Amino acid sequence: MKSHQTPQTMKPATAAKKLGVYLEATPTEFQEGVVSRTELNALQADPPEWLLELRRNGPHPRPVVAAKLGVSISGLARAGVTEALTTEQIDALKEESPEWLQRERATQAEVRKEAVRIKEKNAERGEQPGRPNS
Repeated sequence: MKSHQTPQTMKPATAAKKLGVYLEATPTEFQEGVVSRTELNALQADPPEWLLELRRNGPHPRPVVAAKLGVSISGLARAGVTEALTTEQIDALKEESPEWLQRERATQAEVRKEAVRIKEKNAERGEQPGRPNS
């Protein structure tokens, strides 16, 4: 007897997250269906025009907005930025460079420096990443 393998599927929200796009901006068919692993791979390998347009102009989900601004998602929340932003809105924020954006970028830079420092310190001790200190 052969067992039939059903294709692995995911909810549209999961697929949108993996594609780095804002779910509410995707086509209705995408939002209301399920996406198989094969379909997701096809979308990533050969994105349709709607996906290229969303990636280019948005609106973008918070993780993408945060990355484009050089801040953390928490930093966006502290600044009151809770909605998806378009590329144009992100560029305008970069141009304006409000005080909160400068502060959050500085915070993010410090976090990155500290992560590098810790990694180097652990390397000096010869520790493996993810292993507890003795």
